[in-house]
Amino acid sequence: MEKYIQPFVDVCVNVFKEFIGVELETERPHFADKNDLHSWDVSAVIGLTGEARGAVVISMKADLACRLTGMLTGSEHSGMDDEVIDAIGEIINIIAGNAKRGLEESFRLVISLPTIIRGSNHAIQWPNDQARIICIPFKIFDDETFVLSVAIEASHGA
Repeated sequence: MEKYIQPFVDVCVNVFKEFIGVELETERPHFADKNDLHSWDVSAVIGLTGEARGAVVISMKADLACRLTGMLTGSEHSGMDDEVIDAIGEIINIIAGNAKRGLEESFRLVISLPTIIRGSNHAIQWPNDQARIICIPFKIFDDETFVLSVAIEASHGA
């Protein structure tokens, strides 16, 4: 399982460093249950299909999403406006696209356009019940966190 998750960790760290200019500290990954409660305000979801199925999700608090968007755009954001939604969608799009390249030795994958879910206590509908969800927490700006969640499994016949 680690060989499928490591590309996502590496890409996430690189994307935040290169595109946003911030260092991340990767915390201990853990398995999550699809029914786990969380405190995130926004999640961006990319579906994976092809020789494997699943999803990649980045989830964070609204204040962090606004701060990251401000760093990307140079403008201040105080709420979840369209620019913040677009920025978080673009971040997950870049992460998923680059991780896809890292997984091409194992799977040929197609990624979907990002879907944004917002609102406190929102739920994510994972593509299937069998795939295990790996939650990778990242620490950013010394005192804030977000998570990258990945659920991926080989399709039948792959």
